[in-house]
Amino acid sequence: MMQIALAGNPNTGKSSLFNILTGSYEYVGNWTGVTIEKKVGLLKNKQGYLIDLPGIYSVNPLSKDEGVTANFLLHETFSLILNVVDASQLERNLNLSIQLLEFGKPMVIGLNMVDVAKQQGMDIDFAKLGSLLGVPVSPVVARTGKGVDDLLNRVMGKDTDAAFPFKIDYGETVEKAIEELAHKLPEGLEANKRWLAIQLFEGNEVVSTYLEKFIEKSWLKDLYGRTEEAAAKHTGIKLLPQVIRQRRSEVIEGILHQAVTRTKEQDQTFSDRIDRIVTNRFLGIPIFMAFMYLTFKLTFEWLGNPLSDLLDGFIGGTLTDWIASLLDKVNATAFVHALVLDGIVAGVGGVLVFAPQIFILFLIISFIEDSGYMARIATVMDKLMEHIGLNGKAFIPLIIGFGCNVPGVMAARSIERPNERLLTILLTPLMSCSARLPVYILFGGAFFAGNQGAIVFSLYILGIVVALLIAKLFSSTILKQEGGSMFVVELPPYRIPQWQTLARSTWEKGKGFLKKAGTFIFGGSVLIWLLSYTGPGGVDVAMDDSFLAMIGGVIAPLLHPIGFGTWQAGASLLTGFAAKEVVVSTMAIIYSVSDEGLSGVLMGQYTALQAYSFMVFILLYIPCLATVGVIKKETNSSKWTWFSMGYSLVIAYILSLVIYQGGKLLGLG
Repeated sequence: MMQIALAGNPNTGKSSLFNILTGSYEYVGNWTGVTIEKKVGLLKNKQGYLIDLPGIYSVNPLSKDEGVTANFLLHETFSLILNVVDASQLERNLNLSIQLLEFGKPMVIGLNMVDVAKQQGMDIDFAKLGSLLGVPVSPVVARTGKGVDDLLNRVMGKDTDAAFPFKIDYGETVEKAIEELAHKLPEGLEANKRWLAIQLFEGNEVVSTYLEKFIEKSWLKDLYGRTEEAAAKHTGIKLLPQVIRQRRSEVIEGILHQAVTRTKEQDQTFSDRIDRIVTNRFLGIPIFMAFMYLTFKLTFEWLGNPLSDLLDGFIGGTLTDWIASLLDKVNATAFVHALVLDGIVAGVGGVLVFAPQIFILFLIISFIEDSGYMARIATVMDKLMEHIGLNGKAFIPLIIGFGCNVPGVMAARSIERPNERLLTILLTPLMSCSARLPVYILFGGAFFAGNQGAIVFSLYILGIVVALLIAKLFSSTILKQEGGSMFVVELPPYRIPQWQTLARSTWEKGKGFLKKAGTFIFGGSVLIWLLSYTGPGGVDVAMDDSFLAMIGGVIAPLLHPIGFGTWQAGASLLTGFAAKEVVVSTMAIIYSVSDEGLSGVLMGQYTALQAYSFMVFILLYIPCLATVGVIKKETNSSKWTWFSMGYSLVIAYILSLVIYQGGKLLGLG
């Protein structure tokens, strides 16, 4: 079976091509030490595996995540590289292509978006381009599938073996240094010796670390210094990486001159016209806010609620009756009846009824990612983020945190500067993740039925505002850093996402929620029910005399000033540390009612002001156990882990106190 590495720049249609060539894929966890997911798919012809490498602009990484490709080339065994290139951005894309060609493995170029290039007035001679690069070039339109079969035939064909090694003459000084290093390296290395030398001189730290296994660091440093000094005398360029890149750019320019003809001047694109509005410095943020508001109206009112009500009716009615009937037929004991119906069905079912809203939210997040709008959000927020000591790139982990705080925290690895990365990690748990949604939906539907979307929207905005204020405070004090932050991001063209890709992305995000409901929440529901069923007096005790009531009663007095000083609320918040969805499971078990009945019970115990204070506390208090674990792993510091838990709890208490006590003073309570 062939092992084919799929490589290319971001936004070249690599994911679409992967989906078409494989039809399906399996996750194989994450790449070692990074947050980027590792996707491996079986080709449709069953003759090879496609390994999807992360989108990068250069093999020389700027961050830990971007080092995946360099590490893959150095340490993994594979047969061929399939390089996806955006035909409309040839000059930029060929920089990576040449680095991959220099590695020396057989390679095929999938020249995607040839239709876009043609619209922009680019007439590409595919045969000439392939001849100049020494590899097969196959034009495709991944969005429609055009040319994909021909590409697959080229990948599986033998003509790739005849490709000659691509070689650029980097000048006498550099070439001499390349030979000097090559002579020092042992035989039998997986990587091309010439490629290793070029990457070393370009400043690739992954390659530098790799070479230190065979050659002393001091010798490598001396060679680099001597070569840089000599090259500067010949070229007038002080930095050796710039010497390499300039020569590569000259070669690319020569290739394009021979293989590409301009038939017309490029007009302003559709994406450019949209960006004049959505990235406008005055309109950008209001448009983003309006988009978010529309998202929550759709998720929680227009579409999500009716679907959730249907599912609640099925779980609380048909399914519960069917399970009860089955238990009667097998003569189950009263204990088993109570455990299954009041514990498992009430606990797990109380969370599962919110699956429609969660999947709708994930669908919209996937749409934002695939349409190209995600990069615009980062761009729009950059100026604001700059004022608080971060840049627009830090806003992307925060957006990912809307889905789940765990990958949001891990996504901070893409941020280069250590203090900015740490600050982003500390802020991400303040984002409203999908685990909090069941609580918002429950309380919002009960107390703010006519304005549920607006209430949930306000909580998301509150999380962002608090995060920005905390960022400003921390970046000015405990995480102060010298110099400004640099923000560079590519704005991909807007595209209408493929429904197949959207559905797959939504499912991959949402299945974690279902998996958690079937495992963690299931086990938690059983434990919580047992605590509510037993007490110092034995089993089947009154709820107020249970162990659960005793546990919740310990912290209930502390919660009284912020509006919900009951043991039920205390117990729910404690169990919510394990996973925020368990807050709803705990309440469903405590009150032993369906989702609709639980809303009625809560309306009898809380006012709208108390309910909003409770939701704010849920938004901001201690991150869930999984998030705490990943913070510990990412920071490698117990101090910062405890700090993240402590400061968020203090912020949550203070803000809930202000909301509740301030609301009472204004006569809202």
